[in-house]
Amino acid sequence: SNPRNVVAAGLIARKANELGLVRKPWVKSSFAPGSKVAKLYLEEAGLLSEMEKLGFGIVGYACTTCNGMSGALDPDIQKEVIDRDLYTTAVLSGNRNFDGRIHPYAKQAFLASPPLVVAYAIAGTIRFDIEKDALGTDQQGNPITLKDIWPSDEEIDAIVKACVKPELFRQIYNPMFDLGTIEQAESPLYDWQPQSTYIRRPPYWEGALAGERTMKGMRPLAVLGDNITTDHLSPSNAIMLDSAAGAYLHKMGLPEEDFNSYATHRGDHLTAQRATFANPKLLNEMCRDENGEIKQGSLARIEPEGTESRMWEAIEIYMQRKQPLIIVAGADYGQGSSRDWAAKGVRLAGVEAIVAEGFERIHRTNLVGMGVLPVQFKDGQNRSTYNIDGTETYDVIGEISPLADLTVVITRANGETVEVPVTCRLDTAEEVYVYDAGGVLQRFAQDFLQSTKSA
Repeated sequence: SNPRNVVAAGLIARKANELGLVRKPWVKSSFAPGSKVAKLYLEEAGLLSEMEKLGFGIVGYACTTCNGMSGALDPDIQKEVIDRDLYTTAVLSGNRNFDGRIHPYAKQAFLASPPLVVAYAIAGTIRFDIEKDALGTDQQGNPITLKDIWPSDEEIDAIVKACVKPELFRQIYNPMFDLGTIEQAESPLYDWQPQSTYIRRPPYWEGALAGERTMKGMRPLAVLGDNITTDHLSPSNAIMLDSAAGAYLHKMGLPEEDFNSYATHRGDHLTAQRATFANPKLLNEMCRDENGEIKQGSLARIEPEGTESRMWEAIEIYMQRKQPLIIVAGADYGQGSSRDWAAKGVRLAGVEAIVAEGFERIHRTNLVGMGVLPVQFKDGQNRSTYNIDGTETYDVIGEISPLADLTVVITRANGETVEVPVTCRLDTAEEVYVYDAGGVLQRFAQDFLQSTKSA
């Protein structure tokens, strides 16, 4: 938490309270500082109570609201949003503004500084000139604008100097270095709990992931457009009861209020893999309505039947069939947060290759680390060039080496074949070395075992 920004938010809240301004009743507000120190210096400055009075009480620390844990909406407001299909938004001081990330019913999100977040809560709308329009009126009926409640640099500096002290940080952080004297491990091996939905023995060295990738007869799990983010691939927001992960957690005996977020279950692959393509804003071009428009949602089409289903149900069916999969996508595939589960999820689903117009750098590296082959269309070519609709099967032909020319052989439902020249996006010999082993974890295990044999 930046102390100057947090203090500025507190000063705006204090001034707003003095002038009788309030948060609009349809606004859901929360305050989740990155550090517990923020609570201490705001209390010392007398600003925490001002924040709370305006509706910005502390709900937790670090990743909470900005990671999709914003909590339920007022039922009446949620009903109004659904019934009237309102275009609702979030304003946050985090660093992610993906659609639906803050809450499934917040169709868009805007990033702002903490003091501006407080101001927008008072305004109650983004259709508002925050610099000129009135936030409300004073007791004499005079308009109050942002400049009337905005603190000066001198005000902020004075409080930061007086209240943000080194001893506050020592008070919060020093105790965590003493844990070694309090807690002692009973065993060098972790005691896996089979009923845990947070930490489960991972499957990366056994089962399907230990098998050979054939690159033959792959079916598309999804055909996607440009700018697919890691939040589309594996969202981290709150788990809803009607989602695949929600159904699984309910079956495991968890009450809905304890579902938490996808991000918190990353240590349990049985929960986390159900987040694969679980974003309600996903546009899978294989799923269209009667007018040919792409349907929005976590949807897939099971081939060769052509049956539409929820994405996770399709993945389960393909896993039962041991059907190798491929993903076809546009430009900038995998942009956004460097989320490892965006690569883990598709690999566990059985995806062996991804052909796209381009890959985001970190996500491409993560795919290689999970043993998924990224291949890239040649310049000027894409899924539309070859009329890809998801009914096809795919083979990848050629010797894998750094940036090698490979061929994707597309076999259409009528038996026609098309050869598509692509570039292997294993960019270095080291990446080929990792990929050949099945991924970075497999490579580490193989190298470790080899070194112990040599010793």
